[in-house]
Parts: sequence; C-alpha cells; structure tokens
Amino acid sequence: MYVPEHFAVSDSESLYGLIRAQPLGMLVTHGPEGLDANHLPFELEVGERAVLHGHVARNNPVWREVADGSEVLVVFRAGDAYISPNWYPSKHEQHKQVPTWNYQVVHVHGRVTIKDDERYVRGVVARLTRTHEASQEKPWKMTDSAPEYIDAMLKAIVGIQVEITRVVGKLKLSQNKDKRDIESAGQALVAKGKTTIGAAMLACADPCPGRER
Repeated sequence: MYVPEHFAVSDSESLYGLIRAQPLGMLVTHGPEGLDANHLPFELEVGERAVLHGHVARNNPVWREVADGSEVLVVFRAGDAYISPNWYPSKHEQHKQVPTWNYQVVHVHGRVTIKDDERYVRGVVARLTRTHEASQEKPWKMTDSAPEYIDAMLKAIVGIQVEITRVVGKLKLSQNKDKRDIESAGQALVAKGKTTIGAAMLACADPCPGRER
C-alpha cells in the first residue's frame, strides 16, 4: 500500500483501536486457484505477540487451499467518504483544489494457521459473541440454544488464526490541507451523516493521534 508520510500512522495502539472498532476484515490469500478474498469478523489478541482469531464455513475452500505458515493480508476499513473541493474555504479564494476520497485503513500482514479444532472454534465464537452482543439489552449467549444445536453449528466451521508480523496504517483525512479546510470538510461530512470520516477529520485537524504534524 502506498502511504505518503502525511497519511501514515505508526502508533500500533491507534491501529489496533481501529481494528477493534471495525473488526470485519478482508482476508486475502493466495492458493492453487490464485488470489482469494474472504470477509470475516476477527478478534484481536495483543500480548507477547499480536494475533487475529476468526473462523470460516467448513464448506469454504480457503482453509484447505492455504498451508499453515502461508503469508496472508487482512485489510480493515474504518470508513470512507467523497470530498468535494467546494467544502474547502481556500478553493473559493484560490480555485486550486480538486476532488478526493478520504478513508481509514489498516493492513495486517501475517502468517496463517488453520485451526480445525472444536475447542479453539468454540472459544473464538464465544468471545466474538460476548463482544458484539454486549450492547444488546439482553445479550444472546451460546447457552441460549440447545447444546446439540450449538455443537452442530461449531462442527460446520473451521478456525483461522493469523500471527501478525507487520501492521501498516493509512488515515487519509486531508492532513495535507490547511486546518480550516480540514475542519470545513469534516463539518460538511458530519452534516451529511458521514460521521465516521467527518469526526475523524475534525479530530485530526490538530493533529492526528499517533502522528506529529
């Protein structure tokens, strides 16, 4: 991924925060049939090493097509939005702005391990469920269903573990523009309901977390 200096983020905690906030990752693999991409929710574990945990349907050929230790890429996207030049005050003074597209992405490079193991899969599903049901008035639990039903569902999926070797972040939030242009465009996005990128631009006006201006 091409990352100009003013869009780069090197602070791993900021990048891990984006992954946790937007956990649906695109797992990119290269198997016998060539490149493949699967969209999976991941759990991020950070300790002595950083690891992504997820699962795929047993009918999905990806877990048979990649060998343990293969290099993979997981892409996490945290919002995107079109930026009109008309939202920049400087455009109306100098007429030297063009349209662009802002976005926040994290590219996770790592090595995959297939975990065709019921205990591993049960743990991943339980943790993902606790995380994403936490905001519900009455969170669903695995024990809400009959044990034999859950057992059958777990047998129908296979675990995917990615040991992270490198993380690359790119927050394209108009950081190469004047502060007033960033704020004006951010406010325009918020007004249009594009709050993810709009709020990020407003927070980034001075300056972005993990990066000095």
